[in-house]
Amino acid sequence: MPLFFRPGPWYQKPGGQDKDWRHLEGSLRHLEASLQDLRSTLDRTLLLEHRSLTGRLQEDVQLFKRALERVDDFVVRRIWLRNGAGVALLFIEGLVDTRAVQEFVLAPILRVRSEQLPRGRNLQRVLTERVLPTTGNMRARTIDSLLKGILSGSVVLLVDGCTDALNIDMRKLPERSVEEPTMEPVIRGPRDGFTEDFQTNISLIRRRLADIRFKVEQVRVGRVTHTRVAVCYLQGIANPHLVTEVKSRLHRIEADGILESGYIEEWIEDNPRSIFPQILHTERPDVVAGALLEGRVAIVTDGTPFVLVVPVSLWTFLQTAEDYNVRFAATTALRWLRYLFALVALLLPSLYVAVTTYHPEMLPTPLLMTVAATREGIPFPAVVEALLVEIIFEALREAGVRLPRTIGQTVGIVGAIVIGEAAVMAGIVSAPMVIIVAITGIANFTIARFNLAFAIRLLRFPLMLLAGMFGLYGVILGLMGIVIHLAGLRSFGYPYLAPVAPLNAPDLKDVAVRVPHWAMTRRPTHVARRNWRRARPGLQPSARRWPGLGGAP
Repeated sequence: MPLFFRPGPWYQKPGGQDKDWRHLEGSLRHLEASLQDLRSTLDRTLLLEHRSLTGRLQEDVQLFKRALERVDDFVVRRIWLRNGAGVALLFIEGLVDTRAVQEFVLAPILRVRSEQLPRGRNLQRVLTERVLPTTGNMRARTIDSLLKGILSGSVVLLVDGCTDALNIDMRKLPERSVEEPTMEPVIRGPRDGFTEDFQTNISLIRRRLADIRFKVEQVRVGRVTHTRVAVCYLQGIANPHLVTEVKSRLHRIEADGILESGYIEEWIEDNPRSIFPQILHTERPDVVAGALLEGRVAIVTDGTPFVLVVPVSLWTFLQTAEDYNVRFAATTALRWLRYLFALVALLLPSLYVAVTTYHPEMLPTPLLMTVAATREGIPFPAVVEALLVEIIFEALREAGVRLPRTIGQTVGIVGAIVIGEAAVMAGIVSAPMVIIVAITGIANFTIARFNLAFAIRLLRFPLMLLAGMFGLYGVILGLMGIVIHLAGLRSFGYPYLAPVAPLNAPDLKDVAVRVPHWAMTRRPTHVARRNWRRARPGLQPSARRWPGLGGAP
């Protein structure tokens, strides 16, 4: 009996009910198609789960065809050798280098003499040891593992009479050359950056850490994407409990797909509801190498140039890679400048609103008269004016980022100048407010990390509202709430404000200031729980040590 039927005329109701039946019939057809897809998916799942090869070439090929049905770029190449034995090559066209397959797999197999070819497992051993390339070959027995290899860009070689297969790595993926990161430029320092290729990123780190203690442990994350993720650390320096916790959080991820390291960041961070970043992402291999030398752990994700580093503190986001490449005095001055302008980016608009609205007596009389004269005729209170200008400035910044590079920067600069001047001339906003917002925007650009700068940009708005309602008391309440929140944050269990809170005076030599490298003899003690020493004490340069170069005799 067919699943669908249409009632006869005796059942049709008057008033055009025939259209309703057609709509119902179409819905049922879609439901039947969905059920068929679900049934097919379940059949393939039961087929692949712990299923091993049979050793019969024809049946094994049919198993792969059933598993990859409706995959038009799946290629099966069968070869009958001179001794009558059969082999089959299975791969996805576009994921493998077809020229390499032809040159290093097909041609060598066809050139082998018939008297040198046994059958079954011996044939596979001969092909592995004498014919095929020796690198990138792995044996696999289950269909599930072989399918993962095919979908990752490998060529599977099936041999008739053999219950395991060869997984030959012949990947050909589009790769971007190693270039300088655009988001983390430096004046003095390395110019290479991570790419989207997994092995390239690992090699860039290993190039800087050529030591047997550098460990790389790979896991697969994502039920559909099977994304390769590597946990990198220095054995004997990183806390083993931290490494175990990182791997545990990665194994707990149960999602269909991981397409970028940002997916992993949201899955493994301690407090996902916090606006502050708790994991550092960077495109620079030297930053990752420096973090590993401090006892931290890096998470490398396939398909993205951003590598995650844990644990981190608030001060990590206010430091740059260049801080360790220039002289310590200049670095210390620049760090204090960043700290100052981070506070300016957070507090300047709210302080202006609070002072002009509730506390004008705090301003000198000439400045107060100037501000009062410029605000004469402005139809909005200071808090509305500040919110309006800030929202416009954020919209211009977002437009400049999303537009093509050739015109994005021009639109951002010209738009800010034209709109600001027009708004002042029209009497909608005052000139001091435009200056305040411009200084705030410049101060926000001095923050080294984009995710921390974005958090500060968002926090300005509630602080301005508190300043508009309660004046300086509201600003102080907002600051107290931010500090309390930061004091309670953790990054993989480590305090977010360490080493300032809890206070650890020896570690302040790389936070409040940046002491010379010969003075940083110990790793950050709040991160490294073992092997704290990274340089021998007493290595301060001195002219007295070099008598032949003008020192003391």
